[in-house]
Amino acid sequence: MVRTNSKDADGQADASLMDRNVTYRARNRALLVAVAGLAMTPALVTPATANSARKGAENGTSGKTLTVKSGQTLELTETTTVSELTIADGGAIAAPDGYSLTLTVNGVETGSKLDDLYDNDGIVTHIAAGTYRGDVVIDVAAANTITYNSRSWPIRQAVYVDADGIDRDKSVLSAVLGGRVRDTSATGLQLVSKGESFNGVYVAGGSYELNSPRIKFDGNGRCDFIGYGASVVGTGEGTTLVIDDAHIDNRGVVRTAVIADATATVVVKNSTIKVADGELPSDYQDTGDTSFMMTCPWLLGVYGTVRATNLLGTDTKATYLNTSITNENWGLLSVDSGKNCTLTAVNCDLKHTGTSGYGTYAIGNTTEHLLGNDWDVATYASILWGAALIHYGDSSPAAVKALNDSASLGLSARDIASVRTRRTRINSKRFGFMWQSTGPLVIDGGTQVTTKETVFLSKAAASSVTVDGSKGARLTPANGVLYQLMDNDNAGKVVVSGYPWTANYTASYTQPTAAAVKSTSFDPTTAQSADAKGTFTDISLKGDFYNGVLGGGVGSLQGKNLVLDFTRSTVEGVISASTAVHNVSTINKANFDQLGVVNNTPSAVVNNGVIVTLGSGSTWTVTGTSYLSSLTLASDAAVKAPRGKKVTLTVDGTATEIKAGSAYTGAVTLTVA
Repeated sequence: MVRTNSKDADGQADASLMDRNVTYRARNRALLVAVAGLAMTPALVTPATANSARKGAENGTSGKTLTVKSGQTLELTETTTVSELTIADGGAIAAPDGYSLTLTVNGVETGSKLDDLYDNDGIVTHIAAGTYRGDVVIDVAAANTITYNSRSWPIRQAVYVDADGIDRDKSVLSAVLGGRVRDTSATGLQLVSKGESFNGVYVAGGSYELNSPRIKFDGNGRCDFIGYGASVVGTGEGTTLVIDDAHIDNRGVVRTAVIADATATVVVKNSTIKVADGELPSDYQDTGDTSFMMTCPWLLGVYGTVRATNLLGTDTKATYLNTSITNENWGLLSVDSGKNCTLTAVNCDLKHTGTSGYGTYAIGNTTEHLLGNDWDVATYASILWGAALIHYGDSSPAAVKALNDSASLGLSARDIASVRTRRTRINSKRFGFMWQSTGPLVIDGGTQVTTKETVFLSKAAASSVTVDGSKGARLTPANGVLYQLMDNDNAGKVVVSGYPWTANYTASYTQPTAAAVKSTSFDPTTAQSADAKGTFTDISLKGDFYNGVLGGGVGSLQGKNLVLDFTRSTVEGVISASTAVHNVSTINKANFDQLGVVNNTPSAVVNNGVIVTLGSGSTWTVTGTSYLSSLTLASDAAVKAPRGKKVTLTVDGTATEIKAGSAYTGAVTLTVA
């Protein structure tokens, strides 16, 4: 049935169906959709000829055309199949309230465009003007409406699954190019989208298996905080989604590959995921408003327009096993807008092909288990902004079984048996790990961390680092800095009046020029709960540790200590309070890559205490002047100078002998000559 709001000179409906015997598809729940004779290959191949022949045979649509003229709005109440569709500029096709339209041509979703990025109604799409030929299906599907940030988001998807199985009313099955789709599983599913904000598979209840899907999306998504435009979404209480042998290849702004949300359990294994940046809409403006955010906030020192994966909601779990994940920029494994989520990656290969991005993001008390993975990251391995725990270590069947048993990850015995024992390797073109807020980081096993810049970068945060080198863990920074505690150089948001933004990211950071003033309320000689901490055991370290926090109100806090404990370890380098100065005095979006880049001048402690404990079996070889607020030596610990030099200790200006088993507090200075 069609309706039109425009009539010609004779008073007749002017939108024309050249042959009125158009076939409409009933929208009954389907138990099985099968497409026979389509090859399943690692590279997604669009079998357009076979698909068109199949649909043509089913519907007898050869020669039927539909034209919508300028100024007309044609309302379709049922799915319509033709061989040619023409929509003139100024013409439109609409669906009844509660329904949405999707256009496929030869089984490929196409033509969908966002109405308006910032209008209240801009979260819906329309079919763009143009002429479409082939097996043309205009699908009228019940809207999958998601409420987020007080807005209604009508998500469209090829396959919608709930606890009862496939919901054909909400599914756009004309977009299924190939494969077998059942109530509890799909095998060989093939999907291609060239439009905007179209989803692939949306699982919102029950248990579902996606075996060997081939998904290729090229075009922008809309909001990766709800998975609007994602290839695969698993969401909702009681939902378990297992994805095996997937090949997902997306290009577009926030065109995420996999979304786990709202307490669901999602497992991705033996798969290949690739995403790449798209072109931002011309009217897009940087914002932290999650209804509109389509780029990584540059205030993190990172940029990009698509996250490969995202983990959302409360108590949601996402596990990636034996999987390759590649992104141009931004996030490889992201966690956002949630609470108490669990992210696990085992024996995965993760890589940035561009110049900016992080491996994982941790917020909302997230726990991340990262075992036996190979990371090639552009900017950071992880960003910590309120993590419960991030653990990098070795993989093994026993380790993964223990995790599966304790955290109910959803792995099978066969999955666990597939795990090869492997160490973690992290290679970063810039930093290792960055803190904007609290979060404990644990590194153990044979984990190898290699960075061009600082390994641990803490921006006035209560960062916590524990490294156990007993099984070969190593830290290698090319710039020679292992741990940098500094003032937070996040410029913050600028309040913007008017719809839709509450704030945007046009602020700049300016390097403070005022000297630190001694705080009357902060004690730099005693460890405190909000201090930055590092614990190193059974490891050989070569590099420097600096605390460049100003404090006293200059750096927006009274002070913060760097508390370091070494056990059965050797450290060679400078450990000191410092004056940390950025390379450039002003940092904004144009030079965001300068965030976190500082030059340190060892300086006397003001509000930036450095508290060092050399535990049993530890030795510190001091390579340059170091200013501490406290130094404690175990009975078998030692402080020494490089070969041919001598280290001297003064406490509050008084020369003092360095003795094992002693503790020194105050203005503790070590010099080497």
